[in-house]
Amino acid sequence: MEKDFEERNRRFQSKIQRFCLMDDTFMSKVFEDKKCTELLLRIILNRDDLIVDHVNCQQDIKNLQGRSIRMDILAHDRKGVIYNIEVQNDDAGADPKRARYNSSLLDANITEAGDKYDQLRETYVIFITRNDVLGSGLPIYHIDRTIEETGEKFEDETHIIYVNSSIQDETKLGKLMQDFWCKRGKEMNYDVLAERVSFFKEKKEGVNQMCEILDEVKEEGKNEGRLEGRKEGRKEGRLETLIELVGDGTLSILKAAEMANMSEEELKKYL
Repeated sequence: MEKDFEERNRRFQSKIQRFCLMDDTFMSKVFEDKKCTELLLRIILNRDDLIVDHVNCQQDIKNLQGRSIRMDILAHDRKGVIYNIEVQNDDAGADPKRARYNSSLLDANITEAGDKYDQLRETYVIFITRNDVLGSGLPIYHIDRTIEETGEKFEDETHIIYVNSSIQDETKLGKLMQDFWCKRGKEMNYDVLAERVSFFKEKKEGVNQMCEILDEVKEEGKNEGRLEGRKEGRKEGRLETLIELVGDGTLSILKAAEMANMSEEELKKYL
């Protein structure tokens, strides 16, 4: 048993070392820590007074028809504001209608039968994207509804934010995006993130936790391959698993690309 345990850890070790915060499996573990999520939100929202009260990672949220998606991070602050934070490596995963869908799911899942509309909480959907999905060369985009005729804000308290991780300048946000692509804790800008990343990459307890998660994710990926009809509800974040399954011969590139909802050429960029 001990030998099998060591072999598993050895097999996953190089994979763990390649992880960065743009890999949603790894990112979700790091941001289970409230202080990490708090730092992230304070920088993105430019609010040093924000205090995170609760964080859930990789949580399944269902719509009224029972279809579910898995959210990378779901957090609440002390004022009751709800935040959904996603890393999006594929532009298709950051489609504006996906952001709208996530926003609607938050509303549907935070209300109970009989609740009044004024009891709806303020919500943020935040996409941290690999590329500049919205295409204007900006580091961050804030999307709020406005009244066209007056230009005034339509105060429904729903917000969508796109963060362009390709801009890694010397601002607070730029340094945060540097950290999202950094693979070594000692080279990161923010200590709270560096400590957490180093724990999962260098400490025995943290490495063991990551190995257990990778075992679970790999098994899910195999089940997903056998049950093709269930692939629709899975997240883009299973990309890492699909790549591993391609590498060990379990899946063809064509099949993995279909399951990831991308072309073969797009998938090959990650191999």
